[in-house]
Formats: sequence, structure tokens, C-alpha cells
Amino acid sequence: MLIGVPKEIKNHEYRVGLTPAGVKELKANGHEILVQTMAGLAIGFPDEQYTAAGAQIVQSAEEIFKRADMIIKVKEPQPVECAMLRPGQILYTYLHLAPDPEQTAALVKSGCVAIAYETVTDPRGGLPLLAPMSEVAGRMSIQAAARALEKSQGGSGVLLGGVPGVPPGHVTVIGGGVVGTHAARMAAGLGADVTILDRSLPRLKEIDEAFDGRIKTLFSTQDAIEGELRIADAVIGAVLIPGAAAPKLVSREMLKLMKPGSVLVDVAIDQGGCFETSHATTHQEPTYVVEGVTHYCVANMPGGVARTSTIALTNATLGHAVAIANKGWKKALKDDVHLCNGLNVCEGKITYAAVARDLGYEYVPAASLL
Repeated sequence: MLIGVPKEIKNHEYRVGLTPAGVKELKANGHEILVQTMAGLAIGFPDEQYTAAGAQIVQSAEEIFKRADMIIKVKEPQPVECAMLRPGQILYTYLHLAPDPEQTAALVKSGCVAIAYETVTDPRGGLPLLAPMSEVAGRMSIQAAARALEKSQGGSGVLLGGVPGVPPGHVTVIGGGVVGTHAARMAAGLGADVTILDRSLPRLKEIDEAFDGRIKTLFSTQDAIEGELRIADAVIGAVLIPGAAAPKLVSREMLKLMKPGSVLVDVAIDQGGCFETSHATTHQEPTYVVEGVTHYCVANMPGGVARTSTIALTNATLGHAVAIANKGWKKALKDDVHLCNGLNVCEGKITYAAVARDLGYEYVPAASLL
């Protein structure tokens, strides 16, 4: 199979779909790889490393989209990229379609076969291709919150870890999944006072045991969230419904409960955000203020630590990429129900139920197309 890796074009996105090691693995399986020039240069993967691994360097994204059987990316295709996709071409990347009707319509129109990292599952019910970026984003959310709390950034001037004689800041994490637990781990490591909310009592028990009581756990209700908003210096939105739009758990009115200069970090922004006042921002302009509360809603947070993120992502996505390339997409998906769960759009049809429901499309089960 001829596999193409274009340079990412989203604002301040420096990740790349494959590392040179990933290229070498696919090459060893008998496949040819096209990599757009300078796709990995910004994170220490120059063209020479890709060439040494067996890739062919090409000058333009247009050539990659025209020639490749499968496109491997990181972020969802931008409009100019969607326009270059063709019927039957495989797109393997993050998509986050539920809050993005324009991209969904463009992928449907293209006739491509779009496999979304974020809905591929594993035998334990996890999301193994989303997990590494969730780990990164969870940890980064605390860095972002700590920075935004600095007075020079418009924050309240609170140091999350405090100092002897001064109490630490209070961090509230809404959602006890991968993002939430990594955010809590980072916040607790800084010495902050941390509370994590979730609607699963078994999950809260697991978190309590994992942290040996170093953080507080609360069952998530509107009353509990409102109570936390009153005392929080930073709130991390870490809720996820796989493939679906995130629920809005904090309304604009509820922001009035918060202290001036406090911070919201919405890690769920890729799925539309879990705060009513959230809208996507970029690394170039990451924050804005509503009701005296700083909002950090960068839609590609892991792009800020792009080298670490690229290596972690390739580690997770490579096995399925090899399977798709070796077998072709139909047999690969037929052989692996967990990979099949990643199929979101196929030859003009929506094959993921939550996306179809949220955007008003007819749902066509993936199995019916295999």
C-alpha cells in the first residue's frame, strides 16, 4: 500500500502522523511511504531521518493526497485537505466529528473511508489511540491552569502548590477518566488541594485507592459542581462520551459562583466542550475571559509538546496502521471489531451512531459495509 503523511497545517500544530521509526516499521512490512518535506522538522525529525527509514520525500500535500492509498495524520483534515480526499481513500487520524458538521459534510461528500483514532476501542473498553493524547492533555491542563493563574496573565495570583504558611490553590477536576486522573496526578504533585468528580462510584473508589486518599473524590451532581465552583482556583473539564458531543456541565450563570481570576481549562473542547461558555482557541491565542473567569480552550493541547506527543501517538496507532496496510481496510476492520469501532465515515455514509445522532444523519452500521 502507498501511505502518505502530510505536514499538519492547523494553527501551531507541530505533530506529525508518523515518526521515522513508524515509517521503518511500515516499510519492513512491504509498504511505500510518502512524507511531505519538513513534516517533522520542527520536532527534531528532519527529512533525512525519514529518507533513512525508507520514505520518499515529496514537496506538496497535493501530491500526497493525489497518490496515497491511505493518509495518516494527527488532527482532523482542514477544509483544503478535505477537498483533496477522493472516494475509497483511507483517512486515519483524529476526527472529533460530533461538534463539527462542516468537516462531517466534507468527509461524506469526499467518499473517503475515515477511521477516527478517538473511537477505536480495546478489549477492556478503553480508547487506546485517544489515551496517549489524553494523558498528555491531562498533564498539560495543570501547566496551563498554573500559568493562567499568574497575575501577569490576568489570573488571581494564586500559586497552586502554595508555600509554607500559605494554603495551596484548589483544583477541581470534572471527570475521572484518563484526562482527569492525569490532571489530578499533576495537580497533586504540585501540592494543590485536589477534588475529582465523576458519576461512577466504582471509578471514584479506584481513584481513591490509586491516590491513597491524597485527593478528594465527589459523586458528580449539579449541586456538587456548584459547591466546587465556589472554592476552585482552577477547574479542569475532562468529561468524555466517546464519539459524541460533550455535555455542558457548567453554565454561564454558574460562572458567577467563581472567584474573579479563576481558571477553566476545557480539555473536552475537541468534542464541543463541557462548559457552556467554551469555544475553541489556539496556542497562538489560548485564553479569553467570560464573567471574570479565564477560559483556556486550546483544541490541540498536546501539539504544545509535539515531540513527546508524536512519539506517544505513533506508539499507539502504528499497530492498526500496519494491519490496515497489510490487509486492506475491509479485511482489517472485519478481523478486528475494536478497529472497526473507529470507522466514522465510509463512502458517503455515517457509520458511528453518536455522530449520526448528534448531527442528524442516517446511521449505517459499519458491519453492513464490510
